[in-house]
Amino acid sequence: MKRSIPLVAAMVFFASAVCSAAGEWGAHLAALETAAGQGDLKAQTELAAKYENAEGVPKDLQAANRHYCRAAKQGYAEAQFKLGWMYANGRGVPRDDGVAAALFKMAADQGHEYAGKLLTYVHQQRDTQMPSCLLPDPPVALARGDSVDARGSSVEDGETAGGRSEIEQLVRRLAPQYAVDWKLVMAVISVESAFNSAAVSPKNAQGLMQLIPETAERFGVKKVFNPVENIKGGLAYLRWLLAFFQGDVPLVVAAYNAGERAVEKYRGIPPYAETRNYVRKITGIYKKPSHPYESAIVEPSPIMARMKGTRG
Repeated sequence: MKRSIPLVAAMVFFASAVCSAAGEWGAHLAALETAAGQGDLKAQTELAAKYENAEGVPKDLQAANRHYCRAAKQGYAEAQFKLGWMYANGRGVPRDDGVAAALFKMAADQGHEYAGKLLTYVHQQRDTQMPSCLLPDPPVALARGDSVDARGSSVEDGETAGGRSEIEQLVRRLAPQYAVDWKLVMAVISVESAFNSAAVSPKNAQGLMQLIPETAERFGVKKVFNPVENIKGGLAYLRWLLAFFQGDVPLVVAAYNAGERAVEKYRGIPPYAETRNYVRKITGIYKKPSHPYESAIVEPSPIMARMKGTRG
């Protein structure tokens, strides 16, 4: 039986339309892949969603998590929310309410409404181990003991080299309000978080200046992953420590890492390998041994009188 000409034409048209749609979809995916590879956070998140839901690509939850994590690390709220959802539901990763809560909070702090609502169903946990893909990259040159700034450029006497990042601009604007040298703050951020505003340490220190929840609460930080609030909290703590240890930079830095009580207990830099390495890294960038301080902020630590007597 012969098909009529109109029916054959319709079949040809349908096949052509399908091929055209497939071609357009393939081009769209290719464009997403390219944009994601170039660091486009929205593209990374959209591509992750396609792998998560098998939209035009085979379902691949590992690939979805990998793309979500790349964008989440750079502070993209939608990616933080989506990755939190993956951990809340164990999609391609072990279920972990602590990680989910931390990610939902990151997104909520940036105004992600649904992430804020989901925070009522999961709870932050003190000992949450964040995914390795979200942890800051270690400052390799600092580990070798070189004097470098956060971007890996050589520096002298605490001067940063190269252009000014957005974070540096924030620090320069905010630091004078707290009477803290912006160069010291940049050194702290460099070593603490490597300028990753979404960083969370194994001890649950959070954000650019790695504030633990107790310190954030102590200095009134509500949105710990908001760069401005986080820097303000870190500045307030540094100002307090500078007054408490009368501008002694190594003691201030040691206390920022280990707590002021540990410094008082050992009457100097505590004998912890982590703290001593931390002090070495920061003082390798910020080389001034003393810093002006506001004596009205707090009474100095009792150890200062004893230390001055010893040094005298």
